[in-house]
Order: sequence, then structure tokens, then C-alpha cells
Amino acid sequence: MACAITLYCPTLSPSSSSSSSSAANYLLPNTLRHATTLRFPTLRKSFASERRLSVSSSNQFQALVFDCDGVILESEHLHRQAYNDAFAHFNVRCPSSQLQHPLNWGSDFYDELQNRIGGGKPKMRWYFGEHGWPSSTIFEKPPEADVDRVKLIDTLQDWKTERYKEIIKSGTVEPRPGVLRLMDEAKAAGKKLAVCSAATKSSVILCLENLIGIERFQSLDCFLAGDDVKEKKPDPSIYLTASKRLGVSPQDCLVVEDSIIGLQAATGAGMSCVITYTSSTANQDFKDAIAIYPDLSNVRLEDLEFLLQNVVAAS
Repeated sequence: MACAITLYCPTLSPSSSSSSSSAANYLLPNTLRHATTLRFPTLRKSFASERRLSVSSSNQFQALVFDCDGVILESEHLHRQAYNDAFAHFNVRCPSSQLQHPLNWGSDFYDELQNRIGGGKPKMRWYFGEHGWPSSTIFEKPPEADVDRVKLIDTLQDWKTERYKEIIKSGTVEPRPGVLRLMDEAKAAGKKLAVCSAATKSSVILCLENLIGIERFQSLDCFLAGDDVKEKKPDPSIYLTASKRLGVSPQDCLVVEDSIIGLQAATGAGMSCVITYTSSTANQDFKDAIAIYPDLSNVRLEDLEFLLQNVVAAS
């Protein structure tokens, strides 16, 4: 029987959360007070209000796996800016548009798009398929042959990636709260640490080197980008590949994601997942996550260890 623990925090309301007769309210330790919801298949423990969580040495938590965009950095607006700059640079105009200027993805539309389709090239292919293939300085007339369409998307994506790198290098971007501390705690505790991103490898490497530092990046036990797998999230391929490279079974991995696409990829791989949502993903349905946080600033490794312990025990 499933049991949900719903926490009420006056300072946050990421999504509408319906309560049920099986839901119970608890006063949790300070480290978990900012979690919106914790879900366990079976609830095994009660919590004292001012004690740290005690974790049995028999738990199976062996690897902590981070998504990059939205988890390590809040990047949606940066990617949108880079895409729009690419569309302007190549004068990309879709036939369905009545406007006399290049394609420009608005913030509300991009939030919906990036939460529906993972990876930049699949995003553009879907958009052009729906709204008509565009004219541009790359192809004066909308491309009809698939080889030309591939060239168009590749050219736009390559330019967009370089523009995104310029934004990251500007020094104005910082990691989201709690990420670096949690990574350091995981390494100090002997956990394996991985990053799995649907983005282009070169852009993710640049992002990690600039945001988490070269030393942390080089100490990762596994790093995978969209280039490393055939199918993008929500397909579970990237997490299944990470599990094999880490030498850790999926049920012993805990994934940190920010969107429903990432959550579906993690759970599809048989991994437990916690959500640290952003402003663009706050209203998504994260019912399959084992915990939901606004950020990781108040989350400790032992809290995550406790969550996974309960999932393992219940299964």
C-alpha cells in the first residue's frame, strides 16, 4: 500500500498536491522541511522533530546521479536565448508565421517544449515538422530532402551550442544551491557520482568545468551526454548506460532530476528519483518521485540515503 507524506511549507507551492485519506502530516527535521512531498511504497519509520535521520548500514545506496540542465544550473532561459540568437543569425523563418522577423521562441512556449522533448535537435525537428520547415541563409528555400533537413538542424545546433558556451563562459552563471556540497558529501562517503545530460557533450563539459570546477568534473565516476546514446530522455537509455558503466544496479542508484522527462527516464531505468524543480517545471506531475524539493540547499546525503533505504526496504 502506497503512503504519501505531504509537507506544508508556507514559502513554496510548486504544484497543486491533492491530499488523500492515506496522507499524513509530519514535522520533519530541519534538513527536510523544504521538501514538498516524500513518497514511500511503505512507511517504516516515524520522525522526531529535532533529530537527524538515522540510517541503517544495510541500505543499498551506491550511486548518486545528477541531470545537468535544471539541476546543476537553472539553464532553460540560457538555452532559449541561444536558440533565438541562432534563429536570428541564420534568419530562420517558418512558413506558418505571419511575422516579418526570424523565429523566436517565447518563454512560455519554450517551457512547454523543453519539458516535452529532450535534446536540441529533436526539439527543432519536431517544431519544424509541426510549423513547416523554414527558409534561412542556410537554405534559401525550405529543405525538402531529409539530408538537407539534417544539415539545417545540425548547423543551427552547432551555432547554438557555441553561443551557449559564450553565455556560460561569461561568468554570470552559478550552480544551483546545495549541488556542490551534495556532490562533495557523496564522494566523501564513497558513493559513485555521475552526471547524465541530454545536451550536447561539448556544452555539458564546458558547463561542468565552469560550474562545478575541473577537479570535481574529473572525479566523476561516469559522465554521459546526449551524444552517447541513440535515444534522448524520456527514454531510459542514458540511465541504463550509466548503471552499466558505474557497475551499480539501477535500484541502488538515486537520480536527481528537475522535469517530468527526466523523471520518466530515471524510473524507466528502474532507478529512484528525487526532483529539484525549477520555475518552468514546478507545476508538473511528479507523482513517481520519492521526494520533491525547491532546491538542494537543505538536503543532505543522509536524507537521500534514508529515502532510498525506505524504497529498498519496501520492495
